[in-house]
Amino acid sequence: MKQEKISVGGQEINYRLKKSRRARKARLTIYCSGELVVTIPSCFPGSLVEKIVREKSNWILKKIKYFSKFKDKKYIKSSKGDFLKYKEKALEFAQKRAEFYSQFYGFQYKKITVRNQRTRWGSCSRRGNLSFNYKIILLPSNLADYIVVHEICHLGQFNHSRKFWELVEKTFPDYKKIRKEVRKI
Repeated sequence: MKQEKISVGGQEINYRLKKSRRARKARLTIYCSGELVVTIPSCFPGSLVEKIVREKSNWILKKIKYFSKFKDKKYIKSSKGDFLKYKEKALEFAQKRAEFYSQFYGFQYKKITVRNQRTRWGSCSRRGNLSFNYKIILLPSNLADYIVVHEICHLGQFNHSRKFWELVEKTFPDYKKIRKEVRKI
């Protein structure tokens, strides 16, 4: 990939140019780090790239500004290999902690699965099935336990009402602080 830059309205836009044989049209991608990647088909005329970036400059600058708000967030990057490597460990962890906390609360779950989810740490279905992101095993233990408790509490309150948070508070009196930490990941 080739590093490029263009000046638009007194502001500099840096981007990486990526040529792809599979691409059918030009695509602009802005990652949460604020990095812009322009993907083009192999046969795409290079002169049109600058034109596209200029035309979309308002959108690009707006998105880069938006993502700059999240600079202090920590992101756990992963790959399919990581998922395969940690899946069993994560399942074992989730089962042990869910068993412990379900006994504490007196709630019953049906089954537990571990997935490679992009945006969720866990979920609870109406049928009582719990699902956890495999990355739970990579978190500090208090955050991982909070996620398990959060989903177990949904077995008693399938919402985020005051009663639900009172259940969470039984185990994590400082749940608001922990919740903020989890959101930063």
